[in-house]
Amino acid sequence: MMACKQFVLSLFFLGVLALPIAQACASPSATSEQVTITDVKVRMSDHGPVVLLQAEGKAIPIFVDVTVAVSIQGALNGDRLPRPMSHDLMHTILESYGGKVTQTVITLKSGIYYGALTVAFQENVKVFDSRSSDSIALAIHFKAPIIVGRDVLNSAGKVLEERKPDTL
Repeated sequence: MMACKQFVLSLFFLGVLALPIAQACASPSATSEQVTITDVKVRMSDHGPVVLLQAEGKAIPIFVDVTVAVSIQGALNGDRLPRPMSHDLMHTILESYGGKVTQTVITLKSGIYYGALTVAFQENVKVFDSRSSDSIALAIHFKAPIIVGRDVLNSAGKVLEERKPDTL
């Protein structure tokens, strides 16, 4: 929410009409209690790769393309491919110019997930609209928090089943 307000103020000082953005910042999903994702997993499903954002015993499934799934899994494992993928490249570019992803906020509107990627460049902080999958990938590359609204966790989160240990 704070990043959203800073963005609106930045637009105001630049002379840009910020009313629609200010209204978006005041939307119920933007003002709901925030939850920080505690674990991210990449799995294969019958419908393709899926990223599971986990918190409070629930998982939010976000379906992604194979390239993004490989990038996220590589970032989670600390793997490096022989050639950089797009998220690796963006990570390298941002770091080389002193930039850092500080967080991403994932929202859900009309059945589509959106990412609001917050990037800090020295004293400047900017929020970029992005696909949720790209936003998640970059947050993982920078070890930045992934945040969702409690409303998203409650509406889209699936209760995780506890797996019983194998017994003899």
